[in-house]
Amino acid sequence: MSIIIKNKETLIFDDFRFRCSIGKNGFSKKKIEGDKKTPTGIFNIGNLYYRKSLRSKIHTKLKCFPIKKNMGWCDDPRNKKSYNKLIKINKKIKHEKLYRNDGKYDLIIPILYNTKKIIPGKGSAIFIHLTKNYLPTAGCIGIKKKDMLILLKLINRKTRIKIFNN
Repeated sequence: MSIIIKNKETLIFDDFRFRCSIGKNGFSKKKIEGDKKTPTGIFNIGNLYYRKSLRSKIHTKLKCFPIKKNMGWCDDPRNKKSYNKLIKINKKIKHEKLYRNDGKYDLIIPILYNTKKIIPGKGSAIFIHLTKNYLPTAGCIGIKKKDMLILLKLINRKTRIKIFNN
């Protein structure tokens, strides 16, 4: 079973359809860091990272990790060792902070894009994360919290995500 991103505002899983948002500049087969585009293709998904306050609401088969204040995701193409990986925040390394005050990353699932043979600059920190208003993202997929909680019940570690531009 796959999560399908059918267009810039529709996420489908089985019989469920959810509204979503994608990158501000649309889709791309040739994603590069900072282009604000959502990569197209078929990808595996990673573990769930969550804010501790939400733990009791989460029912999922994914492996779950609480988000700590010192957690980040490296988006620094100059750092070949850490690029596109979960890191302990270091002021010398450019990164996405996972512990945020805006609620976007209260629940996040990394999309395993550019994670096998990592190419620095090809794009990093591509997540399924929360949105309150469906504004375009920096390249991620944004969905409402109530929809994410439903999706989490349905998916498992073998679920893939298919992102394509119809």
